Amino acid sequence: MTTKQIDYCIELAHTLNFSRAAENAFVSQPTFSYQLKLLEEEVGFRIFERSGKGAALTPAGEQFVAYLTGMREELKRAVEQGQNFSARYRENITVSMMVRQAIYFLPEAIRTFERERPGVLITPLFQYEGGVETFLGGGADVLFALSEQTRHIPGINVHKLFDSRVYLICDRSDPLAERDVITDADIYGRTLMVGGGSPAALRSVQQRLISSGKIEYFNSPDHDTTLVNIASGKGVCLAPGFLNDHSGQFAWVPYAGKERFHCVLCTHKTDNRESLAAFIETLRSLYADAVAFPL
Repeated sequence: MTTKQIDYCIELAHTLNFSRAAENAFVSQPTFSYQLKLLEEEVGFRIFERSGKGAALTPAGEQFVAYLTGMREELKRAVEQGQNFSARYRENITVSMMVRQAIYFLPEAIRTFERERPGVLITPLFQYEGGVETFLGGGADVLFALSEQTRHIPGINVHKLFDSRVYLICDRSDPLAERDVITDADIYGRTLMVGGGSPAALRSVQQRLISSGKIEYFNSPDHDTTLVNIASGKGVCLAPGFLNDHSGQFAWVPYAGKERFHCVLCTHKTDNRESLAAFIETLRSLYADAVAFPL
């Protein structure tokens, strides 16, 4: 299957007319028809039904063209990214994290680093789940993780980045938003959003509050859904500070517990690039200098 055959197939699916599709593809109709015939022979099923009036997609063809369209867009993006990279960069460092705000100073680190090393591209990769697997499979050069997630992973270097505490998230109009610190007693009688892949330190706090019998709780599948639920008045939640985007939409009030999230960056032991080490140090320096920044 060639890219030309993919393009021809998608074009005919749009026009359902061989003459017009061939004209749009800047080839003769016999060449156009022959390439589609080769494609159908390769895949083993008819993509189009031919008639004197033109063409119509078969049921299998509809599904196939939908897949081809998505694949063609992915290929187009890959080519464009490759062209951008080859024109400006000689090296790439991919950083995997679950959400953008997890490494709050990443944009500043990229600006600083790429100004000093214009030939090195930093590429963020966002994955709610599967980030560890992608990293171990070689799909990322740097992984943002919690130290507890790295204890049994072989072949990696672990670089401490920062420690994050627990915060209560509530609507800014909520009376709790006026508190300086939140205690368990402040949450009694409220509905607490729980779940969503909470880290172990946070799960222990949630379970303690639930077992008290003094709160209601509501299962929420992920952090974004939780924020929607808070905005709609369904309750409040406890969350790691590293999820705070500092947009000001919600109040983030420090929780009085001693629990901390030890946030780290992981790199492959086999990746000894000097540029990678320099980028890790750039990020660590930004966090080291952020003395009064809420984490």
